[in-house]
Amino acid sequence: MRWALVRVCLAVTTMVVVAFAVPLGLVIKEMARDRAFSNAERTAAAMGTTLSITTDRDQLVRALATAQTGGGDRMSVYVPAGGGNPEIRLGRLRVDTDRLADIRQARTAGVPGGSVWLQPIAVSTGKIAVVEVYVPQGEVTNGVTTAWVVLAGVGIALIIGSVAVADRLGVRMVRPAQRLVGAAHDLGEGRLGARVPEDGPTELRLAAVAFNSMADQVVQLLANERELAADLSHRLRTPLTVLRLNAASLGDGPAAEQTRVAVEQLEREVDTIIRTARDAKPQTAAAGPGAGCDAAEVIRERMDFWSALAEDEGRKVRVAGVERPVRIPVARGELAAAMDALLGNVFRHTPEGTAFAVDVHSGEDAVIVLVSDAGPGIADPEAAMARGAGSGSDGSTGLGLDIVRRLAEATGGDVRIGASVLGGTEVRIWVQTGRPGAVPRRRGHRGRERKGLVSTFNRSRSLP
Repeated sequence: MRWALVRVCLAVTTMVVVAFAVPLGLVIKEMARDRAFSNAERTAAAMGTTLSITTDRDQLVRALATAQTGGGDRMSVYVPAGGGNPEIRLGRLRVDTDRLADIRQARTAGVPGGSVWLQPIAVSTGKIAVVEVYVPQGEVTNGVTTAWVVLAGVGIALIIGSVAVADRLGVRMVRPAQRLVGAAHDLGEGRLGARVPEDGPTELRLAAVAFNSMADQVVQLLANERELAADLSHRLRTPLTVLRLNAASLGDGPAAEQTRVAVEQLEREVDTIIRTARDAKPQTAAAGPGAGCDAAEVIRERMDFWSALAEDEGRKVRVAGVERPVRIPVARGELAAAMDALLGNVFRHTPEGTAFAVDVHSGEDAVIVLVSDAGPGIADPEAAMARGAGSGSDGSTGLGLDIVRRLAEATGGDVRIGASVLGGTEVRIWVQTGRPGAVPRRRGHRGRERKGLVSTFNRSRSLP
C-alpha cells in the first residue's frame, strides 16, 4: 500500500510538472527571442531618426558608430541611389542588396550564425533605406538554458517533495496496518496480551478498536476455559480432601481401610486428570483486559467455604485486609483456584487444630496475598516450588503451587515460600497491578517499593 501510494503520487506529480513545465519552457524561449529582437528594433529605430533627417555619408558614419552595440559591426545601413546621390553602404551587410531593395516593412531574416532585423526607413531622396541589425544566435537563446535548468530543478524538487509527503502519508497509513497484522499474528500464536494502539486514520483506528475488543473477548473466553480447568482442581480436590479427612476418622477395620484406599486411589486418578488437563491448556501471557477481579471479594468467598471445615477441625482462622475492594488483573476463577489450592494444602499437610491466616495488603502497584499456618512447615521450599513445574512426591502433585506461581508470574509478580510468624509455612503471592506481562522482580529483592508494602503486613501477621 505504501509503495502504491508513492507510485500514484509520483505519476500524478510528474504529469502536472510536465504539463506546466513544457509550456513554460517554450514561453521562456519565445520571451528570450522577443527580447533580443526588441533590442534590435530599438537600435534600428535610433539609427532611423538620423536617416530621416539626412543621407550625408559622413553624418551617417558618425551616427552609425554611436549607435553600434554588442562589440560593433552588428548594425549596417543601406541607402539606395536616387536624386543624384550615390548608393551608400555602411557596415557589414549580411543580406544581398537585391533583397534589401524590396524591403517595405520591418521583418527578420535568417543568416549564418543568427538572424538580422531589417528596418525600412523613408529618406529625403524618396527612396527606402534599410537599417540591418545583426542578432547572434547566442543572444536569441541567452538565459534560456539557465531558465530551463532552474525550471527542471523546481520540477524535480516538487516531484521529490510530493513523493516524500506521499511516503510519510503511506507510513502513517501502513504502520497501523502492520501493527494490526503483527498483533493478529501474535494473537494467533497464543500471545494473548497482544493489543494494537488505537491511532492512525479513522478506518484503521476503528479496526484497531474492533481488534482489541475481539482480543479481549478471546482472552475472556480462554480465561473462562482456564477457569473451568481451575474449577476442576478445586471442585474435585476440595471434596476429596473432606472425604479423605472423614475417612481418616472412621477408625480401624476392613471397611474403613478399604474406604481410605479407595479415596487415595480416586485422588490419584483425579490428580492425573487435572495434570492432563493442565498440560493441554494453552500457555497464555497475562490476564487480558476484562479478566480482573476483586481479590478481597474472592478471598472472603473462599474463606467462608473453608471456615466451616476449619471449625469442624478446631482450627483458628484469621482473615485481614479484605474489608475494602482490592482490584488485581487476574481472572476470578484463577484466584479462587489458587486460594483453594493453598488452603487445601493447609488442611492436607497440617494436623487438625492447626491455625492459619490469610492477609491481603495492597500498595500503589502491587498486591500481596499472604497465606500462613502454624503447621510443621516446609523443610525445602525450593524443592516444593520445583514440584510445581513437574510431578510431585510425598503424596503431592505440586499442582497447587504451580497454579499459584502461574497466576503471580502472569502479572509480572512472583511467589515465595518461607517461615511464618505462626511457626509454620508462609506463602507470599506478589501480584503486580500495573502493566500485565511485566518482567517479574527478582526474588530476594529488597527495593524501596517492596519495603514499604512488606512492612505494612509484618505488623499484622499474628493470630488474635
